[in-house]
Amino acid sequence: MKKTLLILLALLTFVGASAAQEAEDSSPHTRVTDLYLAKDDGSGKAGPAATDFVTTDVPIYCVVQLDSSTPVTVKMVLVAVNVAGVKPGTRVVATTYTTRNDQSRVNFTGRPDGNWVAGKYRVDVFVQNLPAGSRPFTVDRVPSTPKPASESVAAPVAKSPKNKKS
Repeated sequence: MKKTLLILLALLTFVGASAAQEAEDSSPHTRVTDLYLAKDDGSGKAGPAATDFVTTDVPIYCVVQLDSSTPVTVKMVLVAVNVAGVKPGTRVVATTYTTRNDQSRVNFTGRPDGNWVAGKYRVDVFVQNLPAGSRPFTVDRVPSTPKPASESVAAPVAKSPKNKKS
């Protein structure tokens, strides 16, 4: 009886381990092959990769290229790293998207209310709730443009000669 129980227990352990291995193999881990941030290209789409932005670059795009077109859940989190008035580590924007069959690219947009606050940020990307990549980026103040000399200096006013009596 004890021998039969031990054989049954060993068999159940083997079957359980095999089933767990099959479950692991049937859902391979999707990896991020490319991750970059971009400014708007002027037509409402992501332009070329960028790491430096200005406060008026709204939205900022986060492009995630995956190595598989198997449906997965991708999450993007924009984090304030060193931003005036914001606690370091604060999540500024977070969004999630589940891909469909034959989708291997996800385009996220980060959009604050109004303009960005100048400072250092980071984007974190997760696939199936596992960390998949991170990119730092900077948002600078919009540089003020100096006024042309003709606008900043008033032209001298000509004085008319006083009438002299002779």
